[in-house]
Amino acid sequence: MKLTFLGTGTSTGIPEIGCDCEVCTSTDPRDKRLRVSLFVETGNKKILIDCGPDFRQQMLSNPVDRIDAVLITHEHYDHVGGIDDLRPFCKFDALDLYAEKYVSDAIRLRIPYVFRENKYPGVPNIFLHEIDIHPFEIDGLQIIPIRLMHGKLPIFGYRIGKMAYLTDLKTIPEEEFSKLKDLDVLIINALHFKEHISHETVKDALENIKRIKPRKAFLIHMGHRFGLHAVMEGRMPENVFIACDGLKIDL
Repeated sequence: MKLTFLGTGTSTGIPEIGCDCEVCTSTDPRDKRLRVSLFVETGNKKILIDCGPDFRQQMLSNPVDRIDAVLITHEHYDHVGGIDDLRPFCKFDALDLYAEKYVSDAIRLRIPYVFRENKYPGVPNIFLHEIDIHPFEIDGLQIIPIRLMHGKLPIFGYRIGKMAYLTDLKTIPEEEFSKLKDLDVLIINALHFKEHISHETVKDALENIKRIKPRKAFLIHMGHRFGLHAVMEGRMPENVFIACDGLKIDL
C-alpha cells in the first residue's frame, strides 16, 4: 500500500487568510497545509478519501492517472467541496463515490446538476453508493467504516488493510476500538492544544494513539495554533509523526 497525503490542514488551511502568526508566515513548506485528503494505492485500486475545495490544486501537485473510488467521511465543505473537479476522472465511466445516507443527501442538495436525469454536458459522472457501518467491498477490496463523533455529528473513518484514517473526530465510541487493532499506520486528527467542541486536541490524539498502539501514527487536520512543524516534530513520541502535504509513505 502506498499513501499520499494530499492535504493535512483544517478547514481554513494554512496559512489562514489574514493571519500573520509565525506558522502562517513560515517559509517552511511543511507549514503550508491544504484541506485534508488522502490518496490510497493498494493492489490495483486507487482510492481517494475526501474531496475538498483544494482537490484541483492537489492533483496538479500530485498527478494521478485514475481514481477508482472516493470515500467520503462527512458532509462538511472542506471534505466535499471539490467533487465537481472530479470531472477528468469520470470522462469514460461513472466514478463510484461512497458515503452514508445523510451525507449523500447533502451532496445531492449542494450539486443537484450532477444528479439530474438530463445532465448538462461535461458535468461529473458520479454514482453515489449509500453505505452504513457494515464493511463493504470495492472489487474485492474490503473497506471497514469506523463510527466517529465530530462533536455531536456522526461521521466515518475508514480502515483499509492495516491502515486506518480518522479525521475530524472528537471522540471514538467504545465499541469502535475493536476495529483498530493491529494497525501498521493510524492517521488521526490533532487540531491544536486548546480544548475544542468538535475536534481532538493534540493531547487527545496522543492518548488515542497510546491506546490503539499502531506501529506508526501520523497526525493530520492541524490548524495554525498546532505550532511549527519543525518544532512540533521533536516533541512527538517515537512512533508518532506529523504529516505534511505531499508526504508519501509505503506500507
